[in-house]
Amino acid sequence: MTTATDTRTRTIKIKIKRCDGPGKPAYWQTFSVPVKRGEGANVISCLQYIAANPITDGGVATTPVAWKSGCLEEVCGACTMVINGKVRQSCSCLMDSACPNEGDTLTLEPMRKFPVIRDLFVDRTRLFESLKRVKAWVPIDNLWEQGAGPKETPDEQQTRYKLSECMSCGCCMDACPQFHQIADSAKWQTAFIGAAPISQVRYFNLHKTGATLKADRLSEMASQGGVSDCGNAQNCVKHCPKSIPLTESIAAVGRATTIHAIKQFFTGK
Repeated sequence: MTTATDTRTRTIKIKIKRCDGPGKPAYWQTFSVPVKRGEGANVISCLQYIAANPITDGGVATTPVAWKSGCLEEVCGACTMVINGKVRQSCSCLMDSACPNEGDTLTLEPMRKFPVIRDLFVDRTRLFESLKRVKAWVPIDNLWEQGAGPKETPDEQQTRYKLSECMSCGCCMDACPQFHQIADSAKWQTAFIGAAPISQVRYFNLHKTGATLKADRLSEMASQGGVSDCGNAQNCVKHCPKSIPLTESIAAVGRATTIHAIKQFFTGK
């Protein structure tokens, strides 16, 4: 039980940009949240407190705040939001570092490049459609048992393992000045695809079996909205929560796309 002299507990302010549904106006609400020191409180635990106690800092009862989360350990990518102006994972944003003092304020906003469904919950469908666009999978359907797969060198393993850590959180896209919110899904095919799908092109093209679709992926990268639309702002790599070498992937895919285009020009394949 917390007392007035309990120095382990402090009260912080959570300022949230809210929206009651698609197309509706945004508004701000602030909530007071008690936080204990040294117990690993994060943004999600604060939102859970607000959900159980939906009363604003001014004492007005309101609706619980909507957000999305899954694993709570920075693996699923679902809880991405803008925290104090920076897009990041809310599960790994700890209050002891973000709001260490009594009365500190934390500002939460939904991602800016994806449509808001409600409050902090956005629709990331475009991201997943982009992965379909580049065929981000290994084509093994309808194959029978063929024994052990192709071997990889330790260097190849290390490269691909780092690329495999992408959790499709959308941080790189939200931070990118070339990536814009587009309401018309028909225009997604020609808009800049973003860093995460480009990096996945590299990841699957490095896979011995995944490379079966290499030409298709590079043709997509050579089309409108592909790798050449990158403006090299490098915001993506700065905001990636997994420190994936996204600019390195963009450069590698850019080189591969150029070679593929030259080969197509001379061979027609």
